[in-house]
Amino acid sequence: MTEERDEAQMQRGYKMVDAVYGEGSSDVMAGATGAFIEETVGHLFGDIWSRPHLSLRDRRLLVLGATAALGRKDLVEIQVRGALANGEFTDAELDEAALMLAFYVGWGNGSATWQGIAAAQKAHAEGIPQTMGE
Repeated sequence: MTEERDEAQMQRGYKMVDAVYGEGSSDVMAGATGAFIEETVGHLFGDIWSRPHLSLRDRRLLVLGATAALGRKDLVEIQVRGALANGEFTDAELDEAALMLAFYVGWGNGSATWQGIAAAQKAHAEGIPQTMGE
């Protein structure tokens, strides 16, 4: 661990990873080291996701919008599965978000977003747990 990342910051980050994606999600990172893990866990989750003023749901909406713009169905699914596990959105809200985003990110990216949401809803309904390695 570098001097920039203390143990408390890393633990705060791992705790936030579990809050965002579901209990045990940080286990996939256990034992991993290096700058990428330190920045992801310590800075992104330990600092940025842990800041005040925006709720977890608010942050998730922002990430969903950015991810939709990238057309990354897989990343949308990961975010939505975490959101559904936390009870952050209803199915109707997610369907509305997909429709709204389609007009801003382009229909192709909007379709990928809708597909990611649908896959997450199906997995959630079937009780399939999420792992960060998916």
